[in-house]
Amino acid sequence: MREAILSEFDPSRWVPLRYLNFFRLVMAGLFLVVGSDLNLGGEAPALFFGVALAYLGAVLALGFPDAARLLGLDRLITLQAVVDIAALTAIMWASGGYRSGMPVLMMVILAGTGLVAEGRMVLFFAAFATVAVLTENTWRYLAGGSPTEFLQVGIVCVGFFVIAFTARLLARRAKANEWLATQRGELLAKQQAVNERIIRDMQDGVLVLGADGRLLQANPRASALLGMDLAEGMPLAEIDASLADCRVRCADAEGSLLRLGATGKLLRCRAVGASTLGGAEGDTLVYLTDFEQIQKQTQQVKLAALGRLTASMAHEIRNPLAAVTQAAELLKEEKRSEVQGRLVRIINDNSRRIERMVRDVLALGRHDGSMIEALPLAAFVAELVDEFALRGDAEREVFAIDIPPELTVAMDRAHLHQILGNLLENGRRYCSGAPGAVRVAAAPAGSGRVALHVTDDGPGIPEAERTQVFEPFFTKHPKGTGLGLYIARELAEANGAALELLDNAPGAHFVLTGRSLP
Repeated sequence: MREAILSEFDPSRWVPLRYLNFFRLVMAGLFLVVGSDLNLGGEAPALFFGVALAYLGAVLALGFPDAARLLGLDRLITLQAVVDIAALTAIMWASGGYRSGMPVLMMVILAGTGLVAEGRMVLFFAAFATVAVLTENTWRYLAGGSPTEFLQVGIVCVGFFVIAFTARLLARRAKANEWLATQRGELLAKQQAVNERIIRDMQDGVLVLGADGRLLQANPRASALLGMDLAEGMPLAEIDASLADCRVRCADAEGSLLRLGATGKLLRCRAVGASTLGGAEGDTLVYLTDFEQIQKQTQQVKLAALGRLTASMAHEIRNPLAAVTQAAELLKEEKRSEVQGRLVRIINDNSRRIERMVRDVLALGRHDGSMIEALPLAAFVAELVDEFALRGDAEREVFAIDIPPELTVAMDRAHLHQILGNLLENGRRYCSGAPGAVRVAAAPAGSGRVALHVTDDGPGIPEAERTQVFEPFFTKHPKGTGLGLYIARELAEANGAALELLDNAPGAHFVLTGRSLP
Protein backbone atom coordinates (compact mmCIF):
# COMPACT_ATOMS: atom_id res chain seq x y z
CA MET A 1 0.00 0.00 0.00
CA ARG A 2 2.75 2.41 0.95
CA GLU A 3 4.61 1.69 -2.30
CA ALA A 4 1.45 2.38 -4.28
CA ILE A 5 1.04 5.74 -2.56
CA LEU A 6 4.67 6.67 -3.15
CA SER A 7 4.43 5.75 -6.79
CA GLU A 8 1.83 8.49 -7.32
CA PHE A 9 4.39 11.20 -6.52
CA ASP A 10 7.52 12.45 -8.17
CA PRO A 11 10.49 10.75 -6.43
CA SER A 12 12.54 13.93 -6.90
CA ARG A 13 10.13 15.65 -4.47
CA TRP A 14 9.04 12.83 -2.21
CA VAL A 15 12.53 11.69 -1.20
CA PRO A 16 13.75 15.11 0.06
CA LEU A 17 10.34 15.59 1.74
CA ARG A 18 10.92 12.46 3.81
CA TYR A 19 14.27 13.80 5.01
CA LEU A 20 12.62 17.14 5.83
CA ASN A 21 9.92 15.35 7.84
CA PHE A 22 12.62 13.48 9.74
CA PHE A 23 14.29 16.82 10.56
CA ARG A 24 10.92 18.17 11.80
CA LEU A 25 10.44 15.12 13.99
CA VAL A 26 13.89 15.45 15.54
CA MET A 27 13.37 19.17 16.08
CA ALA A 28 9.96 18.67 17.75
CA GLY A 29 11.37 15.93 19.96
CA LEU A 30 14.26 18.14 21.07
CA PHE A 31 11.82 20.92 21.95
CA LEU A 32 9.95 18.60 24.30
CA VAL A 33 12.89 16.73 25.81
CA VAL A 34 15.67 19.30 26.13
CA GLY A 35 13.86 22.55 25.44
CA SER A 36 14.48 23.93 28.91
CA ASP A 37 18.17 23.02 28.71
CA LEU A 38 18.37 25.05 25.52
CA ASN A 39 16.88 28.08 27.30
CA LEU A 40 13.65 27.82 25.36
CA GLY A 41 10.24 28.80 26.73
CA GLY A 42 11.68 30.90 29.57
CA GLU A 43 9.11 33.68 29.25
CA ALA A 44 6.04 31.44 28.84
CA PRO A 45 6.79 27.79 29.82
CA ALA A 46 3.19 26.61 29.55
CA LEU A 47 2.80 28.12 26.09
CA PHE A 48 6.11 26.62 24.99
CA PHE A 49 5.20 23.12 26.20
CA GLY A 50 1.77 23.28 24.61
CA VAL A 51 3.12 24.51 21.28
CA ALA A 52 5.95 21.91 21.28
CA LEU A 53 3.48 19.10 22.03
CA ALA A 54 1.05 20.29 19.36
CA TYR A 55 3.91 20.65 16.89
CA LEU A 56 5.05 17.08 17.52
CA GLY A 57 1.52 15.84 16.95
CA ALA A 58 1.24 17.81 13.71
CA VAL A 59 4.59 16.48 12.48
CA LEU A 60 3.49 12.91 13.16
CA ALA A 61 0.07 13.40 11.58
CA LEU A 62 1.37 15.09 8.44
CA GLY A 63 4.44 12.90 8.02
CA PHE A 64 2.68 9.71 6.92
CA PRO A 65 1.95 8.88 3.24
CA ASP A 66 -1.77 8.73 3.99
CA ALA A 67 -1.73 12.49 4.53
CA ALA A 68 -0.28 13.00 1.08
CA ARG A 69 -2.92 10.71 -0.40
CA LEU A 70 -5.76 12.56 1.33
CA LEU A 71 -4.55 16.13 0.88
CA GLY A 72 -2.37 15.95 -2.19
CA LEU A 73 1.36 16.53 -2.16
CA ASP A 74 1.25 20.27 -2.91
CA ARG A 75 -1.37 20.96 -0.22
CA LEU A 76 0.53 18.82 2.26
CA ILE A 77 3.78 20.74 1.66
CA THR A 78 1.94 24.06 2.06
CA LEU A 79 0.25 22.97 5.30
CA GLN A 80 3.51 21.65 6.76
CA ALA A 81 5.37 24.88 5.94
CA VAL A 82 2.63 27.04 7.51
CA VAL A 83 2.58 24.85 10.64
CA ASP A 84 6.39 25.01 10.88
CA ILE A 85 6.53 28.80 10.64
CA ALA A 86 3.57 29.32 13.01
CA ALA A 87 4.99 26.91 15.60
CA LEU A 88 8.49 28.38 15.44
CA THR A 89 7.05 31.91 15.74
CA ALA A 90 5.08 30.93 18.84
CA ILE A 91 8.14 29.26 20.36
CA MET A 92 10.17 32.37 19.52
CA TRP A 93 7.61 34.50 21.42
CA ALA A 94 7.76 32.18 24.44
CA SER A 95 11.56 32.06 24.37
CA GLY A 96 12.45 35.73 24.33
CA GLY A 97 12.16 36.65 20.67
CA TYR A 98 14.76 36.88 17.90
CA ARG A 99 17.73 35.84 20.04
CA SER A 100 16.22 32.41 20.75
CA GLY A 101 17.56 31.15 17.39
CA MET A 102 14.15 30.31 15.90
CA PRO A 103 14.77 32.45 12.74
CA VAL A 104 17.74 30.20 11.93
CA LEU A 105 15.49 27.13 12.11
CA MET A 106 13.01 28.95 9.89
CA MET A 107 15.78 29.36 7.30
CA VAL A 108 16.44 25.61 7.40
CA ILE A 109 12.74 24.91 6.95
CA LEU A 110 12.53 27.37 4.04
CA ALA A 111 15.57 25.79 2.39
CA GLY A 112 14.08 22.31 2.71
CA THR A 113 10.64 23.48 1.55
CA GLY A 114 12.24 25.17 -1.46
CA LEU A 115 13.51 21.77 -2.60
CA VAL A 116 10.05 20.17 -2.63
CA ALA A 117 7.57 23.01 -3.29
CA GLU A 118 6.35 23.99 -6.74
CA GLY A 119 6.04 27.38 -8.45
CA ARG A 120 5.85 30.59 -6.47
CA MET A 121 4.79 28.96 -3.22
CA VAL A 122 8.41 29.16 -2.04
CA LEU A 123 8.23 32.95 -2.12
CA PHE A 124 4.90 32.79 -0.27
CA PHE A 125 6.53 30.78 2.53
CA ALA A 126 9.39 33.31 2.75
CA ALA A 127 6.87 36.18 2.89
CA PHE A 128 4.83 34.36 5.56
CA ALA A 129 7.96 33.82 7.69
CA THR A 130 8.91 37.48 7.24
CA VAL A 131 5.48 38.67 8.32
CA ALA A 132 5.52 36.30 11.29
CA VAL A 133 8.94 37.41 12.54
CA LEU A 134 8.18 41.12 12.04
CA THR A 135 4.79 40.73 13.73
CA GLU A 136 6.37 38.96 16.72
CA ASN A 137 9.04 41.63 17.08
CA THR A 138 6.48 44.48 16.69
CA TRP A 139 4.10 42.88 19.19
CA ARG A 140 6.94 42.51 21.65
CA TYR A 141 7.76 46.19 21.18
CA LEU A 142 4.14 47.29 21.67
CA ALA A 143 3.75 45.05 24.70
CA GLY A 144 6.63 46.84 26.39
CA GLY A 145 9.11 44.00 26.04
CA SER A 146 12.69 44.19 24.78
CA PRO A 147 12.46 43.98 21.00
CA THR A 148 15.46 43.28 18.75
CA GLU A 149 16.83 45.91 16.46
CA PHE A 150 14.52 46.07 13.47
CA LEU A 151 17.57 46.30 11.19
CA GLN A 152 18.77 42.87 12.30
CA VAL A 153 15.30 41.44 11.92
CA GLY A 154 15.05 43.01 8.45
CA ILE A 155 18.34 41.42 7.40
CA VAL A 156 17.07 38.02 8.57
CA CYS A 157 13.85 38.52 6.63
CA VAL A 158 15.82 39.33 3.48
CA GLY A 159 17.77 36.12 4.15
CA PHE A 160 14.47 34.23 4.13
CA PHE A 161 13.83 35.29 0.54
CA VAL A 162 17.40 34.65 -0.57
CA ILE A 163 17.47 31.15 0.90
CA ALA A 164 14.02 30.25 -0.43
CA PHE A 165 14.80 31.55 -3.91
CA THR A 166 18.23 29.85 -4.02
CA ALA A 167 16.80 26.55 -2.81
CA ARG A 168 14.13 26.70 -5.50
CA LEU A 169 16.66 27.37 -8.24
CA LEU A 170 18.79 24.47 -7.05
CA ALA A 171 15.74 22.22 -6.94
CA ARG A 172 14.75 23.17 -10.49
CA ARG A 173 18.25 22.59 -11.78
CA ALA A 174 18.49 19.26 -9.98
CA LYS A 175 15.15 18.22 -11.44
CA ALA A 176 16.21 19.26 -14.94
CA ASN A 177 19.46 17.32 -14.60
CA GLU A 178 17.56 14.32 -13.30
CA TRP A 179 15.16 14.46 -16.24
CA LEU A 180 18.06 14.73 -18.68
CA ALA A 181 19.86 11.83 -16.99
CA THR A 182 16.67 9.77 -17.16
CA GLN A 183 16.22 10.50 -20.85
CA ARG A 184 19.81 9.65 -21.64
CA GLY A 185 19.57 6.53 -19.51
CA GLU A 186 16.52 5.39 -21.46
CA LEU A 187 18.24 6.08 -24.78
CA LEU A 188 21.36 4.29 -23.59
CA ALA A 189 19.30 1.31 -22.45
CA LYS A 190 17.54 1.14 -25.81
CA GLN A 191 20.83 1.43 -27.68
CA GLN A 192 22.39 -1.24 -25.50
CA ALA A 193 19.43 -3.54 -26.13
CA VAL A 194 19.75 -2.99 -29.89
CA ASN A 195 23.50 -3.63 -29.76
CA GLU A 196 23.01 -6.81 -27.73
CA ARG A 197 20.42 -8.03 -30.22
CA ILE A 198 22.70 -7.29 -33.15
CA ILE A 199 25.64 -9.07 -31.51
CA ARG A 200 23.45 -12.01 -30.54
CA ASP A 201 22.01 -12.44 -34.05
CA MET A 202 25.10 -11.61 -36.14
CA GLN A 203 26.57 -14.37 -38.28
CA ASP A 204 30.10 -13.84 -36.96
CA GLY A 205 31.20 -15.05 -33.56
CA VAL A 206 32.55 -12.42 -31.17
CA LEU A 207 34.97 -13.06 -28.30
CA VAL A 208 36.24 -10.48 -25.83
CA LEU A 209 39.55 -11.59 -24.34
CA GLY A 210 41.06 -10.00 -21.27
CA ALA A 211 44.68 -9.01 -20.88
CA ASP A 212 45.13 -11.97 -18.50
CA GLY A 213 44.23 -14.46 -21.22
CA ARG A 214 40.68 -15.18 -20.04
CA LEU A 215 37.34 -14.92 -21.80
CA LEU A 216 35.33 -11.87 -20.78
CA GLN A 217 32.35 -12.09 -23.13
CA ALA A 218 31.09 -14.17 -26.05
CA ASN A 219 27.96 -14.14 -28.20
CA PRO A 220 25.88 -17.30 -28.92
CA ARG A 221 27.26 -17.56 -32.46
CA ALA A 222 30.79 -17.98 -31.08
CA SER A 223 29.62 -20.90 -28.93
CA ALA A 224 27.99 -22.49 -31.98
CA LEU A 225 31.09 -22.07 -34.16
CA LEU A 226 33.42 -23.46 -31.50
CA GLY A 227 31.04 -26.28 -30.55
CA MET A 228 31.14 -25.61 -26.81
CA ASP A 229 29.45 -23.60 -24.11
CA LEU A 230 31.52 -20.50 -23.42
CA ALA A 231 31.48 -19.08 -19.91
CA GLU A 232 32.91 -15.86 -18.59
CA GLY A 233 36.34 -16.32 -17.05
CA MET A 234 37.30 -19.43 -19.08
CA PRO A 235 41.04 -19.65 -19.83
CA LEU A 236 41.87 -19.57 -23.52
CA ALA A 237 43.61 -22.94 -23.20
CA GLU A 238 40.25 -24.53 -22.34
CA ILE A 239 38.69 -23.07 -25.48
CA ASP A 240 41.55 -23.74 -27.89
CA ALA A 241 45.31 -23.45 -27.53
CA SER A 242 45.51 -21.68 -30.91
CA LEU A 243 43.77 -18.66 -29.42
CA ALA A 244 46.66 -18.00 -27.04
CA ASP A 245 48.63 -16.00 -29.61
CA CYS A 246 45.70 -14.81 -31.74
CA ARG A 247 46.45 -11.21 -30.73
CA VAL A 248 49.57 -11.42 -32.90
CA ARG A 249 48.61 -13.96 -35.56
CA CYS A 250 45.22 -12.44 -36.35
CA ALA A 251 46.03 -8.74 -35.96
CA ASP A 252 46.06 -7.82 -39.66
CA ALA A 253 42.97 -6.74 -41.59
CA GLU A 254 42.53 -10.11 -43.34
CA GLY A 255 43.05 -12.21 -40.19
CA SER A 256 44.19 -15.84 -40.19
CA LEU A 257 42.57 -19.18 -40.96
CA LEU A 258 42.54 -21.51 -37.94
CA ARG A 259 40.81 -24.74 -37.04
CA LEU A 260 39.31 -24.11 -33.64
CA GLY A 261 36.99 -25.65 -31.09
CA ALA A 262 35.72 -29.13 -30.49
CA THR A 263 34.50 -29.51 -34.07
CA GLY A 264 37.75 -28.35 -35.68
CA LYS A 265 35.83 -26.01 -37.95
CA LEU A 266 37.91 -23.81 -40.23
CA LEU A 267 37.40 -20.23 -39.05
CA ARG A 268 38.80 -16.90 -40.11
CA CYS A 269 39.98 -15.08 -36.97
CA ARG A 270 40.51 -11.34 -36.85
CA ALA A 271 41.75 -9.65 -33.65
CA VAL A 272 41.19 -5.97 -32.84
CA GLY A 273 42.36 -4.12 -29.75
CA ALA A 274 39.28 -3.35 -27.63
CA SER A 275 40.79 -0.02 -26.54
CA THR A 276 40.44 1.27 -30.13
CA LEU A 277 36.70 0.62 -29.87
CA GLY A 278 36.24 2.24 -26.48
CA GLY A 279 36.92 -0.88 -24.40
CA ALA A 280 39.38 -1.51 -21.61
CA GLU A 281 43.10 -1.22 -22.24
CA GLY A 282 44.67 -4.62 -22.92
CA ASP A 283 41.43 -6.37 -23.92
CA THR A 284 41.12 -7.92 -27.37
CA LEU A 285 38.07 -8.32 -29.58
CA VAL A 286 38.18 -11.45 -31.77
CA TYR A 287 35.82 -11.97 -34.72
CA LEU A 288 35.21 -15.55 -35.87
CA THR A 289 33.86 -16.16 -39.39
CA ASP A 290 32.80 -19.57 -40.69
CA PHE A 291 35.21 -19.88 -43.61
CA GLU A 292 33.80 -23.27 -44.62
CA GLN A 293 30.42 -21.65 -45.14
CA ILE A 294 32.04 -18.91 -47.20
CA GLN A 295 33.74 -21.56 -49.33
CA LYS A 296 30.41 -23.33 -49.86
CA GLN A 297 28.72 -20.11 -50.89
CA THR A 298 31.59 -19.22 -53.19
CA GLN A 299 31.45 -22.67 -54.72
CA GLN A 300 27.72 -22.34 -55.30
CA VAL A 301 28.21 -18.99 -56.98
CA LYS A 302 30.98 -20.36 -59.18
CA LEU A 303 28.90 -23.42 -60.08
CA ALA A 304 26.03 -21.16 -61.08
CA ALA A 305 28.42 -19.01 -63.12
CA LEU A 306 29.91 -22.14 -64.68
CA GLY A 307 26.44 -23.28 -65.65
CA ARG A 308 25.75 -19.99 -67.37
CA LEU A 309 29.19 -20.13 -69.00
CA THR A 310 28.60 -23.67 -70.25
CA ALA A 311 25.24 -22.71 -71.75
CA SER A 312 26.76 -19.66 -73.42
CA MET A 313 29.73 -21.66 -74.63
CA ALA A 314 27.50 -24.30 -76.18
CA HIS A 315 25.69 -21.56 -78.05
CA GLU A 316 28.94 -19.93 -79.18
CA ILE A 317 30.50 -23.23 -80.33
CA ARG A 318 27.41 -24.08 -82.35
CA ASN A 319 28.02 -21.25 -84.83
CA PRO A 320 31.63 -22.08 -85.83
CA LEU A 321 30.83 -25.79 -85.71
CA ALA A 322 27.95 -25.27 -88.15
CA ALA A 323 30.29 -23.30 -90.41
CA VAL A 324 32.86 -26.11 -90.27
CA THR A 325 30.23 -28.74 -91.05
CA GLN A 326 28.79 -26.77 -93.94
CA ALA A 327 32.23 -26.02 -95.36
CA ALA A 328 33.14 -29.72 -95.14
CA GLU A 329 29.98 -30.72 -97.03
CA LEU A 330 30.66 -28.14 -99.72
CA LEU A 331 34.26 -29.26 -99.92
CA LYS A 332 33.13 -32.72 -100.97
CA GLU A 333 31.12 -31.34 -103.88
CA GLU A 334 33.39 -28.52 -104.99
CA LYS A 335 35.90 -29.34 -107.75
CA ARG A 336 37.51 -25.92 -108.25
CA SER A 337 40.75 -25.51 -106.37
CA GLU A 338 40.31 -21.83 -105.52
CA VAL A 339 36.92 -22.50 -103.86
CA GLN A 340 38.36 -25.50 -102.06
CA GLY A 341 41.13 -23.32 -100.66
CA ARG A 342 38.58 -20.78 -99.35
CA LEU A 343 36.53 -23.55 -97.73
CA VAL A 344 39.64 -25.00 -96.12
CA ARG A 345 40.46 -21.58 -94.65
CA ILE A 346 36.93 -21.34 -93.22
CA ILE A 347 37.37 -24.74 -91.61
CA ASN A 348 40.77 -23.83 -90.16
CA ASP A 349 39.64 -20.41 -88.83
CA ASN A 350 36.57 -21.79 -87.11
CA SER A 351 38.49 -24.76 -85.75
CA ARG A 352 41.05 -22.42 -84.20
CA ARG A 353 38.19 -20.33 -82.78
CA ILE A 354 36.72 -23.41 -81.10
CA GLU A 355 40.18 -24.36 -79.82
CA ARG A 356 40.64 -20.91 -78.25
CA MET A 357 37.27 -21.18 -76.51
CA VAL A 358 38.13 -24.58 -75.08
CA ARG A 359 41.59 -23.38 -74.01
CA ASP A 360 40.17 -20.32 -72.21
CA VAL A 361 37.53 -22.37 -70.42
CA LEU A 362 40.15 -24.91 -69.33
CA ALA A 363 42.17 -22.06 -67.87
CA LEU A 364 39.33 -21.46 -65.41
CA GLY A 365 39.86 -24.90 -63.92
CA ARG A 366 43.61 -24.48 -63.50
CA HIS A 367 43.61 -21.51 -61.11
CA ASP A 368 42.98 -23.71 -58.05
CA GLY A 369 46.47 -25.15 -58.45
CA SER A 370 48.21 -21.81 -58.79
CA MET A 371 51.77 -21.43 -57.50
CA ILE A 372 52.08 -17.91 -56.16
CA GLU A 373 55.55 -16.34 -56.14
CA ALA A 374 57.07 -12.88 -55.93
CA LEU A 375 57.47 -11.82 -59.57
CA PRO A 376 59.57 -8.72 -60.45
CA LEU A 377 57.14 -6.63 -62.48
CA ALA A 378 59.63 -4.67 -64.58
CA ALA A 379 61.47 -7.75 -65.85
CA PHE A 380 58.25 -9.73 -66.34
CA VAL A 381 56.59 -7.02 -68.45
CA ALA A 382 59.79 -6.50 -70.45
CA GLU A 383 59.88 -10.20 -71.35
CA LEU A 384 56.23 -10.10 -72.35
CA VAL A 385 56.80 -7.07 -74.58
CA ASP A 386 59.75 -8.89 -76.17
CA GLU A 387 57.32 -11.58 -77.32
CA PHE A 388 55.26 -8.94 -79.10
CA ALA A 389 58.47 -7.47 -80.55
CA LEU A 390 59.15 -10.71 -82.45
CA ARG A 391 56.94 -9.21 -85.11
CA GLY A 392 59.47 -6.41 -85.58
CA ASP A 393 61.17 -3.51 -83.80
CA ALA A 394 58.23 -1.27 -84.64
CA GLU A 395 56.08 -3.35 -82.32
CA ARG A 396 58.48 -2.81 -79.44
CA GLU A 397 58.22 0.98 -79.78
CA VAL A 398 54.44 0.82 -79.43
CA PHE A 399 54.82 -0.18 -75.75
CA ALA A 400 56.15 2.26 -73.14
CA ILE A 401 57.13 0.73 -69.79
CA ASP A 402 57.41 2.78 -66.59
CA ILE A 403 57.88 0.34 -63.71
CA PRO A 404 60.36 0.75 -60.83
CA PRO A 405 62.70 -2.25 -60.79
CA GLU A 406 62.07 -3.03 -57.08
CA LEU A 407 58.31 -3.61 -57.41
CA THR A 408 57.04 -7.19 -57.19
CA VAL A 409 53.63 -8.84 -57.33
CA ALA A 410 52.53 -12.10 -55.68
CA MET A 411 50.89 -14.15 -58.46
CA ASP A 412 51.17 -17.36 -60.43
CA ARG A 413 53.56 -16.81 -63.34
CA ALA A 414 51.34 -18.42 -65.96
CA HIS A 415 48.28 -16.56 -64.74
CA LEU A 416 50.03 -13.18 -64.79
CA HIS A 417 51.31 -13.96 -68.29
CA GLN A 418 47.79 -14.68 -69.50
CA ILE A 419 46.28 -11.59 -67.80
CA LEU A 420 48.89 -9.13 -69.05
CA GLY A 421 49.04 -10.79 -72.44
CA ASN A 422 45.33 -10.21 -72.88
CA LEU A 423 45.55 -6.58 -71.74
CA LEU A 424 48.53 -5.82 -73.98
CA GLU A 425 46.90 -7.57 -76.94
CA ASN A 426 43.72 -5.52 -76.53
CA GLY A 427 45.71 -2.31 -76.12
CA ARG A 428 47.76 -3.05 -79.23
CA ARG A 429 44.62 -3.91 -81.19
CA TYR A 430 42.82 -0.62 -80.52
CA CYS A 431 45.70 1.86 -80.15
CA SER A 432 46.97 4.25 -82.84
CA GLY A 433 50.18 2.28 -83.37
CA ALA A 434 52.39 5.29 -82.66
CA PRO A 435 55.44 4.96 -80.35
CA GLY A 436 54.31 4.77 -76.74
CA ALA A 437 50.67 4.24 -77.74
CA VAL A 438 50.31 1.49 -75.10
CA ARG A 439 51.67 2.52 -71.70
CA VAL A 440 52.40 0.06 -68.87
CA ALA A 441 53.10 1.69 -65.48
CA ALA A 442 53.17 0.44 -61.89
CA ALA A 443 53.31 2.07 -58.46
CA PRO A 444 52.72 1.08 -54.82
CA ALA A 445 49.03 1.19 -53.85
CA GLY A 446 49.42 1.18 -50.04
CA SER A 447 48.77 -1.57 -47.47
CA GLY A 448 51.40 -3.81 -49.06
CA ARG A 449 49.81 -3.80 -52.52
CA VAL A 450 50.94 -2.72 -55.98
CA ALA A 451 48.89 -1.36 -58.90
CA LEU A 452 49.78 -2.09 -62.55
CA HIS A 453 48.13 0.25 -65.09
CA VAL A 454 47.71 -0.57 -68.79
CA THR A 455 46.43 2.29 -70.98
CA ASP A 456 46.26 3.00 -74.69
CA ASP A 457 45.54 6.03 -76.87
CA GLY A 458 42.69 4.42 -78.76
CA PRO A 459 39.03 5.50 -78.87
CA GLY A 460 38.35 4.02 -75.44
CA ILE A 461 35.35 1.99 -74.32
CA PRO A 462 31.90 3.57 -74.78
CA GLU A 463 29.95 4.26 -71.59
CA ALA A 464 27.16 1.88 -72.61
CA GLU A 465 29.61 -1.04 -72.90
CA ARG A 466 31.69 -0.46 -69.75
CA THR A 467 29.52 -2.74 -67.60
CA GLN A 468 29.78 -5.57 -70.15
CA VAL A 469 33.51 -5.80 -70.82
CA PHE A 470 34.02 -8.51 -68.18
CA GLU A 471 31.01 -10.57 -69.21
CA PRO A 472 31.75 -13.85 -71.02
CA PHE A 473 31.46 -13.83 -74.83
CA PHE A 474 31.13 -10.06 -75.05
CA THR A 475 33.44 -8.82 -77.82
CA LYS A 476 33.50 -6.29 -80.65
CA HIS A 477 36.31 -8.04 -82.53
CA PRO A 478 35.09 -10.31 -85.34
CA LYS A 479 37.62 -13.05 -84.48
CA GLY A 480 37.50 -12.66 -80.69
CA THR A 481 35.95 -15.23 -78.34
CA GLY A 482 34.79 -12.72 -75.72
CA LEU A 483 36.42 -14.75 -72.94
CA GLY A 484 39.74 -12.91 -72.61
CA LEU A 485 38.81 -10.26 -70.03
CA TYR A 486 36.41 -12.60 -68.24
CA ILE A 487 39.16 -15.20 -67.82
CA ALA A 488 41.68 -12.50 -66.86
CA ARG A 489 39.52 -11.22 -64.01
CA GLU A 490 38.80 -14.75 -62.75
CA LEU A 491 42.52 -15.53 -62.70
CA ALA A 492 43.26 -12.25 -60.92
CA GLU A 493 40.73 -13.05 -58.17
CA ALA A 494 42.17 -16.55 -57.84
CA ASN A 495 45.51 -14.93 -56.97
CA GLY A 496 44.06 -12.49 -54.45
CA ALA A 497 44.25 -9.61 -56.95
CA ALA A 498 41.68 -7.39 -58.63
CA LEU A 499 41.30 -6.37 -62.27
CA GLU A 500 39.27 -3.20 -62.82
CA LEU A 501 38.34 -0.88 -65.66
CA LEU A 502 38.92 2.82 -64.95
CA ASP A 503 37.83 5.91 -66.87
CA ASN A 504 39.18 6.33 -70.40
CA ALA A 505 42.59 8.04 -70.45
CA PRO A 506 41.96 8.72 -73.37
CA GLY A 507 41.72 5.07 -74.46
CA ALA A 508 40.94 2.01 -72.34
CA HIS A 509 42.49 2.08 -68.87
CA PHE A 510 42.81 -1.19 -66.92
CA VAL A 511 44.44 -1.60 -63.50
CA LEU A 512 45.60 -4.85 -61.91
CA THR A 513 46.03 -4.55 -58.12
CA GLY A 514 47.75 -7.35 -56.20
CA ARG A 515 49.89 -8.04 -53.17
CA SER A 516 53.50 -6.96 -53.22
CA LEU A 517 56.06 -9.30 -51.66
CA PRO A 518 59.67 -8.40 -50.86
